[in-house]
Amino acid sequence: MGENEKQTKSRVLCALLVTAMFQFFFSSAKQIQSITKMQTQSPKRIGSSFIFPVQGDVYPNGFFYTSVNIGNPPKTYYLDIDTGSDLTWVQCAVPGAKLHKAPHNPYKPNNNVVSCKDPLCASVHHPPDHPCRSPSDQCDYEVGYADHGSSLGVLVRDYFTFNVAANRQINLTFGCGYDQEFSDPSTPSVDGVFGLANGKSSILWQLQSLRLTRNVIGHCFSRQGKGVLFFGDGLIPPGIVWTPMKTNELNQYLSGPVDLLLGEQTLVAKSLYIAFDSGSTYTYLNSQAYRDTLSKIMLELKTKPLKPVKDGSLPVCWKGAGPFRSIEAVTNYFSPLALRFTINNAPFSFALPPENYLIVTSNGNVCLGILNGAEINLGNLNIIGDISMSDKVVVYDNERRMIGWASSNCDT
Repeated sequence: MGENEKQTKSRVLCALLVTAMFQFFFSSAKQIQSITKMQTQSPKRIGSSFIFPVQGDVYPNGFFYTSVNIGNPPKTYYLDIDTGSDLTWVQCAVPGAKLHKAPHNPYKPNNNVVSCKDPLCASVHHPPDHPCRSPSDQCDYEVGYADHGSSLGVLVRDYFTFNVAANRQINLTFGCGYDQEFSDPSTPSVDGVFGLANGKSSILWQLQSLRLTRNVIGHCFSRQGKGVLFFGDGLIPPGIVWTPMKTNELNQYLSGPVDLLLGEQTLVAKSLYIAFDSGSTYTYLNSQAYRDTLSKIMLELKTKPLKPVKDGSLPVCWKGAGPFRSIEAVTNYFSPLALRFTINNAPFSFALPPENYLIVTSNGNVCLGILNGAEINLGNLNIIGDISMSDKVVVYDNERRMIGWASSNCDT
């Protein structure tokens, strides 16, 4: 979510708190082309996999979203795709609700509130042994995000329709949010959040528990504003590089340690642990790694025809002799970055060419899409956001506890 109204819209939906309240580069283009050709205006199930068409961008909107159909009859809601948090929620129409402007009318519950005794209720509470005075008490939730946004509401259960034509409906639990806070009031261009981290409250976990799909998720976000999200292992393209997933209490897709390189040879930072988070627009490094990265980039730019400028979009920007019209116009001025993993004693890289860490703003300036995690209290956590995952297939295999990636054209 954006830093202020004049700045580039961005958000970090990495979940920080859920509390109880009761009252490289292998080509997979052909595989992804076959997936995206199957996209329609609604998600579909193919074999044991579910496919969702994706829209959005890093700049200027700052998020990628998909449409989900909920209720009977089904109604469409746009949800921000977030692999950094578990709970899916939509804005909810209840008396006294604090709602924000959204693309669709808020969801209306219909005597379908989840009880505090429901096993899924414990999954949205830390610690899970929450008090429950009576089985008739509802299951309330509160989730806070790293950018200081939040959602307060109650768990409900309703039908999700994954293929409108076939009327395939599945009864799932999600959040009915009646009090939302956003760090930037202008940000909400969606109806809620599609929480896809590896917690029991996630929609993916619920589908897997019903034996409808494997506990695997993948996405391919295009810089051109399209993409695809899929559940299940039936659509994983060949050539994926895999690295182990680290267990953590927030169910984030965490991996490491990795080294950060500039120009494939210059070591910038060592032994970083990183979370792959589609709910974050930009990439965040811990304070020391951020300072070292910025210092190395600035050193390289001393001989380039670029000058620092205050753009109002991101903290660090440069201008050229004239306005830049595309990211391609500036890539020759910047060296590629790379995250180097050691897998089975062999080095593999998650490539970050300039287009995966820079944006060109409407002012014609180029800005650094790597931010200081200390500004949002991330501590030593490093986040790989949408900007760095664009035009890559990224797969989270929760059953094998592996994270994988491959370069791809996600727009075709």
